[in-house]
Amino acid sequence: MIEVQGLTRKYGTFTAVDDISFVCQPGRVTGFLGPNGAGKTTTMRVMVGLTPPTSGRVTIGGHLYRDIPNPGRHVGVLLDASAQHAGRTGREILEIGARTMGLPGTRVDEMLELVSLTASESKRRLRNYSLGMKQRLGIAHALLGDPSVLILDEPANGLDPAGIRWMRGLLKGYAERGGTVLLSSHLLHEVEQIADEMILIGMGRIVAQGDKKTLLAGAAKGAAHSFVTALDNQALATALSAKGITVASAGEGLRVESETVEIGRTALEAGVVLTDLRSGEGGLEDLFLELTSDTQREAMA
Repeated sequence: MIEVQGLTRKYGTFTAVDDISFVCQPGRVTGFLGPNGAGKTTTMRVMVGLTPPTSGRVTIGGHLYRDIPNPGRHVGVLLDASAQHAGRTGREILEIGARTMGLPGTRVDEMLELVSLTASESKRRLRNYSLGMKQRLGIAHALLGDPSVLILDEPANGLDPAGIRWMRGLLKGYAERGGTVLLSSHLLHEVEQIADEMILIGMGRIVAQGDKKTLLAGAAKGAAHSFVTALDNQALATALSAKGITVASAGEGLRVESETVEIGRTALEAGVVLTDLRSGEGGLEDLFLELTSDTQREAMA
């Protein structure tokens, strides 16, 4: 378990992380989402003792990271896949990690196989690795000590579609075996597919958290709207308006200020055939952009 309590980190007058609190539970993948510069990496650096907090604390399994004996056996960390000696081979990097943690050399071969780095690739120097290969090596290093907690910062960067699917399966299986996973990203779609819970952060503050269903339910508290197309749009519009429902033309169909279930019921009563009916809710991506709009570079003048 990871527990963040009132964490704040300031750099002079700039507040990178502003009094945030959350918990990552065992057996679950927690997505830590936000625009670039939102405070995700700073929070993770505090978790593993690389950056001291200005106030607040982070514990892993009830302990500060610095107090965990042989931490690599308990916490797997990937913050920067390039943060290794560029002149060492992939195998050498894992061998040094294994010796430091007191692991047998066979563990290195197991990890190379797990992340699909071949024997010839493992003998290449890190400077000759692609970003995707560095990410695979970084994940191998994080998993080397068979930890119960994983802290991964943007692990999908540089991976091709097949690699991203592989990573999703790997992390989901890890959580299903009881592991705790904290996964940061600005790629909402990728995290959405594996995260059991999501924490949205913007300008150093948590703006929303919960599972996908909870987040969407919170976003849908306003007036619901839907888009519908029928064989006879005019007849459907008349039937809906008769019930006091607001209707407007939208492309080849109608925009209706109502839930899809009410539109379907009205169409059935009126004997109108529908060819398309869908909710107008934008989903998590729109919610994410709305909640973090103040930090979106594209929105700045």
